[in-house]
Amino acid sequence: MSVEFELLDGYLLDGEPPKAEVVRRLLQTRPDAPGAAPFYEGMQRLGARTPELTLIALRLVLAGRKADDAGVVWLRGIVERARAGDAGARDEYRALDRER
Repeated sequence: MSVEFELLDGYLLDGEPPKAEVVRRLLQTRPDAPGAAPFYEGMQRLGARTPELTLIALRLVLAGRKADDAGVVWLRGIVERARAGDAGARDEYRALDRER
């Protein structure tokens, strides 16, 4: 996992730290990527009520990928499998920044 994304990755894979903390800290640091600004605007408005799918889509954008429906569904599946203890899913997630 990229150190740059440790906060978001920790939340998506392990649920830690709590979403409200993740949103707050992401809004403070705002990692830059083309297409990320609308996600930050939504997070600014919704705060802790930011949907998890928004964080998944933001993670795709931060990895330089397109956050379309197919990509979000794909990454959500990996996140769900990883949270359920699937080590292979964690490996897939970690490859997110390497494969483009």
